[in-house]
Amino acid sequence: MAAPAAIIIVKASLAAATDKQVRTAILSVGAAVLMPFIFIIAVILCALSGAANHNTAAVRQTFHGGYVSAQMPTEYRSYIGQMQSSFRELDGIISEINSMAEGGTVDAYRVKAIFYSLFFGADQAGAGSYHTFADCFVDYEEREDDEGNPYTVAIPISNLETVYANLSATLGREITLEDKTNAQRIYTLAQSGENGLVPGEALGDGSYAALMSEAEKYIGMPYVWGGSTPATGFDCSGYVCWVYSQAGVAYLPRTTAQGIFNRCAVISREEAQPGDLIFFTGTYASGSTVTHLGIYVGNGQMLHAGNPIGYADIDSPYWSRHYYACGRLSV
Repeated sequence: MAAPAAIIIVKASLAAATDKQVRTAILSVGAAVLMPFIFIIAVILCALSGAANHNTAAVRQTFHGGYVSAQMPTEYRSYIGQMQSSFRELDGIISEINSMAEGGTVDAYRVKAIFYSLFFGADQAGAGSYHTFADCFVDYEEREDDEGNPYTVAIPISNLETVYANLSATLGREITLEDKTNAQRIYTLAQSGENGLVPGEALGDGSYAALMSEAEKYIGMPYVWGGSTPATGFDCSGYVCWVYSQAGVAYLPRTTAQGIFNRCAVISREEAQPGDLIFFTGTYASGSTVTHLGIYVGNGQMLHAGNPIGYADIDSPYWSRHYYACGRLSV
């Protein structure tokens, strides 16, 4: 590899040089040699960040419509149109299935999120019949009414692994862990709604947008105890430390939920704004009072490292029971 070789040459030359001017000249040459590689790395990182933003925007546009940013690549616009057409077909079929359903209904968001994860930007004809695809989410049973007349009921399948097994058999392809993780991320993003996240004022202009741009990259990733990077996965505190630090909102060295709480000014629930933190207690046996936290995003929602990472309703019975406090970091 050229870059490591260049580094070795520069180091060896510096070790041999004793004159300050010689060392300065060598450093200048070294910087010139390494600059192309640094530039290439920077371009790659910017491209990856842009792709993540486009992916998030494409999900919301596909599910909820609205304005399409001019910054979105042309191919994404085309893919969104194709996917919206597929969604219209699926919506009609899901409505038909739900009219026959017993024991619950088919979650249209779930069906479309999985379809999106498998076919966005691909040849959607590979899905075969839309009805066949949707049928993977239900079992059909033949029954008779009181007069002996036969009828069919659709029973939604609650076990996602069973759904994925049905899809694998129907489509003739493996449904990978990456497919499943991507589908979960899409499902969570779609449910958040087109107007679900409104930039708050607590972090100052632009900071909340940067925070959410970073935080949403990891939606759908599984919870990993002790995890603190995308490479290892995240637990609740590892996720918050990483997101706040990488977004440039606040530098948070790796610590616990209690450690993050100790850095915050406690505020009331009514004062909490998007970008503040919300803390919980007693979510597992621990020697600390604070055992879990999430990023408050407004409208009674938080984004946190659950299993998987995603949005949660903080007014649900579970989170209400464990609520401890809201806090605002000094940034």
